[in-house]
Amino acid sequence: MFKGRHFDRSVILLCVRWYLAYGLSLRNLEEMMAERGISVDHATVHRWVIRYSTELLERFNLRKRSVSRRWHVDKTYIKVRGQWMYLYRAIDSNGDTVEFWFSERRNLAAAKRFLRKALKRHGRPERIVIDGSQTNREAILSCDTTDRLQDRSRRRLKPIRIRQSAYLNNRIEQDHRAIKRRIRPMLGFHSVITARVILGGIELIHMMRKQQAKYARNPQPSLAEQFDLLAA
Repeated sequence: MFKGRHFDRSVILLCVRWYLAYGLSLRNLEEMMAERGISVDHATVHRWVIRYSTELLERFNLRKRSVSRRWHVDKTYIKVRGQWMYLYRAIDSNGDTVEFWFSERRNLAAAKRFLRKALKRHGRPERIVIDGSQTNREAILSCDTTDRLQDRSRRRLKPIRIRQSAYLNNRIEQDHRAIKRRIRPMLGFHSVITARVILGGIELIHMMRKQQAKYARNPQPSLAEQFDLLAA
């Protein structure tokens, strides 16, 4: 994972973790490393974040605990190149992150793509709570119908129950805040690709804080310990 890198593994992981977890800029990290006698350019730190966020997320997903069968689905707004784009998110009844998907558009196709990803990775929920979005409702009905038609088992699959309630969906709106809190100091992203990767890293940190992964020797490791375990 770190073969051929000029800097030590611990320095790379520290910079990636601090950038994704806290309200620090790339130049903040450059200065903080300089105070420790490590000369690293802020552009190098950015390359590390882009290079390792996706791989760490993939490794985390291999250890991720199962989620419950009651989900809350919603989207939040993310600014890229001065334009608003959309982060679709789902959490379960325990507050654990189910899935997320970043999209340039807010339409039926984007909602269906997000739901198909969630269903493929986590299976069918019993119930999904949404706000008043008719697009999300149509996406759930469409994906649910397709999923039941393609099912080859002999079980009779029950339709996913849909509950539309802005009040009940406050749970996920509150959960959005952790993501928005980290994004706010960044003052927007400059490209869709960069936004998608960094948002994935921020969601990774959020799931780590919720202790959503299984680790054999330490059931509740710190963020630093989880990064070390994933990078091993």
